[in-house]
Amino acid sequence: MTTAGLNLIGQALSIYDSKLHLVLSNRRFQEMFSLPDDLVKPGALFRDTIHYLADRGEYGEDGSIEEMVELRVKQALAFEPHYMERVRPNGQVLSVEGAPLPQGGWVAVYTDITATQRAENLLRARSEELSDQLLSHAEELSATNRKLAATNSALEEAKRELTEIEARTRMTTEMMPAHIAHLDADGRYDYSNRRLSSVMPGRPSEILGLHISEALGVNAFARVESYLRKAYEGETSVFEFTEDQDSRRIRVSFTPDRAGGVYVMSVDITEETQARVALQQTRRRAMAAQMTSGLAHDFSNLLTIILGMQARLDKMDIPDEACELVAATQQTARRGGQLLNRIADMTGNRTPQPQSTDMRGLLEDLRILATPSLPRGVGLSVVNNLPDQALMLDPGMLQDALLNLVLNARDACGRSGQITVSAHAVGAIWVEITVSDTGPGFSSEALEKALNPFFTTKGNDGSGLGLPMVYDTVKLAGGDLNLRNTPSGASVVLRLPYRPAPPEQDGLVLLVEDNDDLRGEFRNMLVDLGFSVIEATSVDEALALTTNIEDIALVLSDIRLEGTATGLNLLEQVKTGLPCILMTSLPFSDPLHRQALAVAPVLRKPFSQAQLSALIRTEAA
Repeated sequence: MTTAGLNLIGQALSIYDSKLHLVLSNRRFQEMFSLPDDLVKPGALFRDTIHYLADRGEYGEDGSIEEMVELRVKQALAFEPHYMERVRPNGQVLSVEGAPLPQGGWVAVYTDITATQRAENLLRARSEELSDQLLSHAEELSATNRKLAATNSALEEAKRELTEIEARTRMTTEMMPAHIAHLDADGRYDYSNRRLSSVMPGRPSEILGLHISEALGVNAFARVESYLRKAYEGETSVFEFTEDQDSRRIRVSFTPDRAGGVYVMSVDITEETQARVALQQTRRRAMAAQMTSGLAHDFSNLLTIILGMQARLDKMDIPDEACELVAATQQTARRGGQLLNRIADMTGNRTPQPQSTDMRGLLEDLRILATPSLPRGVGLSVVNNLPDQALMLDPGMLQDALLNLVLNARDACGRSGQITVSAHAVGAIWVEITVSDTGPGFSSEALEKALNPFFTTKGNDGSGLGLPMVYDTVKLAGGDLNLRNTPSGASVVLRLPYRPAPPEQDGLVLLVEDNDDLRGEFRNMLVDLGFSVIEATSVDEALALTTNIEDIALVLSDIRLEGTATGLNLLEQVKTGLPCILMTSLPFSDPLHRQALAVAPVLRKPFSQAQLSALIRTEAA
């Protein structure tokens, strides 16, 4: 309907996006400039259209076609509002008015004013024949027009400033690691920073006009509906919920506005929650250590005395029945000592040491370690459905926990049965490892109390500290543990944070920065990341190094450098295929910053080592 309406107007119209791809044009645009069909299809490049027009002499014969094209492309990338009139080679006079769009890109309107110009020229030619009164009115009209033009200039400047403010505001919200939006009185989105899919994967990013229930899905909307209702009633709500798709933890804020709508902010706090769980477990262990250390010390002394006295009794000439009691007392005291050691293990300094871990190798080693301790009638299978990617885990603590669970499953199976260890990823958020068996399953009491210290169903053969230690290991890593019965037995499910190990980084980086202090700081960042570094302060120095040194793997350059040449000039002349990253402290509104964004990744100063590392990994990928 929009296209049909635009085809009815007498003016030519075109809309290009921020990357200078055609979004929409009407039929008059093609007819006015006699453009081929491929240049008026959505996605057509602005550069190709300008080249086609310049090649036909649309912009005159002076200068090279490539220079004409580059000039107009740079002007277009600046997205400045403009109005001009020009005469085409065929004598047609056009007025061209362009205005930037808030989301980037611009709309341009072309009007044929040839007849208007002819009428004005004719009016000037016959002005001597007009009466004095008509001339007077014309002068008054001209004065009024000049005032109107001045007013229009002021309005255009205000419009430009508002457009810049809106663009900066939108850019700021789009850079935030949160989804920021506004719902109208009917629950439909009338503003969004297009980050819903990054907070809740699987949801659309373009959600303007959608009802919140359509954007979130049935299950997620059911979790937030009651809070949203309160917000429409004027009550601010901040709450958290676990999203079903990949168990992300989401924090949502609903804030009512005076116009009857609701502001929405959603943040993925999964990593924060994982860290919070780990910190809480560390604090609990510290408190437990304080409570048990003194008790364990005194109890250990008492056991030492008991064992000493029993050893003396054992050397005396006492009846056989008394000897049996002495032996039983010694055995019980030794078990008490073992129990103290287990308590010390639980409450001692057990800090996870995450490192790059090959889960395939870890699970295979687990199978090799556990198999010799299993009866012949008990089988052990390992099913690994994790991506072939190294993960940041403490392999020692994880393998100990899994071995503990496998041995518990062995005891549940008795002389025959099957134990299965399976691992898979839940989205890109969790690693889920399940140890299941074909035993009798957990009793209702065990399901309720098995994670409590000293609870055991093995009688004198169990300490009741095995599962609590596994639980402690998982919580220290920021994860969770669940017990459940299955149709064939029991299973223990470990859920750990999914944290891919960063790829190893090495190679030679050319660092181009003319500020000595900043260059030293950036050099240290790169060295800490494992790179070798060579340095330059100008484009000429940098080009000389890239010519003479073949092993350069990456160029990291400031935009403004010593001399007249810039980092953009450097990128134009380095060898093809060499990854380049630019950095700058220029504001986004600066033309150099905008041009840089069109050709390479740009780091805004100041930045952290983590930000630099992440961008380098992205470029390497």
